[in-house]
Amino acid sequence: MTPAMPAIHPTVVHMLAAAAEAAPDHDALVCGAERLSYAAYARCVAAFARELVAMGARGERVAVVLGNSPDIAIATFAAHAAGAQCVALNPAYTRHELAPILADAAPRIAVVEAGGTADDAALLDGAGLRHVVRVGAGARRLTAWRDTSLPGLTPDLLPDPDALATLQFTGGTTGRSKGVELTHRAVSTNIAQREALLPTRPGAERVLSVAPLYHVYAVAMGLHLAAHARSTLVIMPRYRADDLLALLEAERITLFAGNPTLFTGLMASPRFATLDAPSLRLCYSGSAALPEATLRAFEAATGVPICEGYGQTEAGPVLTYNPAEGLRKPGSVGIPLPLTEVQVVDIETGTRVLPPGEAGQIRARGPQIMSGYRGLPAETEAALRDGWLWTGDVGVFDADGYLTIRDRLKEMIISGGFNVYPREVEEVLHRHPDVLEAAVYGRPDAYRGEAAEAVVALRAGAAASAEELLAHLRDHLARYKVPAALHVVDRLPRTAIGKVDKLALRRRGG
Repeated sequence: MTPAMPAIHPTVVHMLAAAAEAAPDHDALVCGAERLSYAAYARCVAAFARELVAMGARGERVAVVLGNSPDIAIATFAAHAAGAQCVALNPAYTRHELAPILADAAPRIAVVEAGGTADDAALLDGAGLRHVVRVGAGARRLTAWRDTSLPGLTPDLLPDPDALATLQFTGGTTGRSKGVELTHRAVSTNIAQREALLPTRPGAERVLSVAPLYHVYAVAMGLHLAAHARSTLVIMPRYRADDLLALLEAERITLFAGNPTLFTGLMASPRFATLDAPSLRLCYSGSAALPEATLRAFEAATGVPICEGYGQTEAGPVLTYNPAEGLRKPGSVGIPLPLTEVQVVDIETGTRVLPPGEAGQIRARGPQIMSGYRGLPAETEAALRDGWLWTGDVGVFDADGYLTIRDRLKEMIISGGFNVYPREVEEVLHRHPDVLEAAVYGRPDAYRGEAAEAVVALRAGAAASAEELLAHLRDHLARYKVPAALHVVDRLPRTAIGKVDKLALRRRGG
């Protein structure tokens, strides 16, 4: 049975204001030597929000192009408090990548890293911005109001729950990036939904965020989770395995939101063998499928469970999670959140709801679902049909109602008339002791229509050949699922958020 939901805050700004009132002196943000209490956090958010309001932010959009720091946390909440949509963008994007997104978003104000890629006069002028706020070294810091006597989050800075809160751009790996529009109510509801399956302890958590805080996963499982729990968010500016392991110990981290890349990288570090982090009680995994072999190896080494979940930007973002209390199924992404319906329907017509054990396309509905894609009515209509969000993912329910993701519908390979799911092949490769990471994707094939191709990175000191790995696959998979080619490489290419970049692999031919 799905647990009951806690109370829902009207907006995340109301949530932060409640935390500041209940625990004003508790550490809210930690980043290196810098520490902000909840009272100081709320003052900084309120002061910057008032500045944004004076610039005309209400009803507009504010682009936030910052790396991990207290500044991005403050800027994100301040954009909401100013009555604007927050448009968080990757500061590592090139001008070529930023220009079309800024044109789509049409922000009135941009908050950018001083001297960063986005701090470019031609780019910013071309975007038609009214104001640019430069933050960082040699510029200003949004923590400047921490020790002032300015008021905190007064009622004039508490936004309308039904107003648009976020404009989050999807990755655009198959074409134009799409701006997902979410209301304050959708975002705030999703926090409470997640809390039902993964309850936090008010005032007692120490949450480590190394995933980039411009990304929806890090916001949901770091920024918002910590504030809801009136607990401490420890922000890591950039990832390095040994530094992360040291922070788990030094900052007595209790909750850590990772992804497959992070868990793999941590276990590959020599320091992992001596990790001493008794406070760590739970890890989350999201943003990409976690190989079951990786999950089991991490849990065996640390004794700390990993709860894997599933969602997407369009879903606010969380749809399912393995519960922290009760039955947890490694390899699955858990059960639907409260107030959320998830169905698996046939791929061909989308009209037949499939029984447990049959794979099909996943669709979902609930109060956390997006309003639509900004300025893209045809794409919105295709994604939101008959009251459902059509996710584009392939999955299967088991008899207990636990969902397992097979693959992206667009990544499914049809080889000689048979469906081949790359994730299934990748899971088998990960079972080989020499394999560190694996990626499988489809290529045009004159005989089969499509054929699977695999790229594998080996563990340090391992020497498995391509033929040995193909033989391993033949021992565990039907012949039609075995890749036509397999390449062994030093490392797999990554997207900006750490996912394996299969598009780059296709382009370069393995």
